Amino acid sequence: MPPPTVAFMATLPNPLPKLAADPSGRSLGLELPPGTLVDATIDGPWHEPLLWYAGSPARPGDWQRLAGARRTAGLHPLLLARGSDHEGGPEEWELGPGRTSYAGDHDAEDVLADFWEGYADRLPGDVLAPFGAEWPGLAEAGPLDADPDARAAEIADSLLDGRPGLWEPRTALVPARRSADIPAAIGWSGPLNHENDVARLCAVLRSWEDRFGIRVVALTFGRLVVSVAAPPATAAEAEAVAAEHFAFCPDAVDAAAGGLRAYAEQGVLGQRSWSFWWD
Repeated sequence: MPPPTVAFMATLPNPLPKLAADPSGRSLGLELPPGTLVDATIDGPWHEPLLWYAGSPARPGDWQRLAGARRTAGLHPLLLARGSDHEGGPEEWELGPGRTSYAGDHDAEDVLADFWEGYADRLPGDVLAPFGAEWPGLAEAGPLDADPDARAAEIADSLLDGRPGLWEPRTALVPARRSADIPAAIGWSGPLNHENDVARLCAVLRSWEDRFGIRVVALTFGRLVVSVAAPPATAAEAEAVAAEHFAFCPDAVDAAAGGLRAYAEQGVLGQRSWSFWWD
């Protein structure tokens, strides 16, 4: 099957080329530290930069200082990190924007139902309890307990504590319609063993953005971290969201001792961030 092509609707004006002549970003209303523009992809240099990232590790407050770039330049803040001290930066991530479709062309529930039906019957029945082999449907939206962008800044700062799997996070800027589209905008290949077209997963992220106030906060080669401004507040709500997490990233639930219920309690209930990784 040929790779998906980028839909016309996905094309946005990209202000990043201006940073080649104006590295500080003043012409875009920004005050950027020294950084790097990335156009490297698995198919060779892209026709324009996909992202900018800072040349030194992020410090608390850096995310908030870049937050205005969304309004002034259509650039969304992000943390880019290496998964370990021997993992390369985004130039080595085999980005594939030319192999990515448009998130708006996919329905989040259809995507999740497809994944659920493909994985659920491979596991013992008790792993996914209280659900079974049939897709349980989307979880209900929850009330916000914080402004989504403020929560994103809070979570971004919290990720700068040297935790395993997020080595030397650096601030970055990505041109995208919305935060949920960031992985597709750069052609991120982290979930490649689960889904070849990351735009399908971005359709789910869009739905989570609408229902739970998520923002894409951090990426490594194979990990995605989102902030959550409307975290599930009851066990039943958490289990419904955990079902979506299983479809989105089966490795997350597979790694949780005790199955989906335990994952819901430990990784979803009241959690202000969600983290996913794909082997």
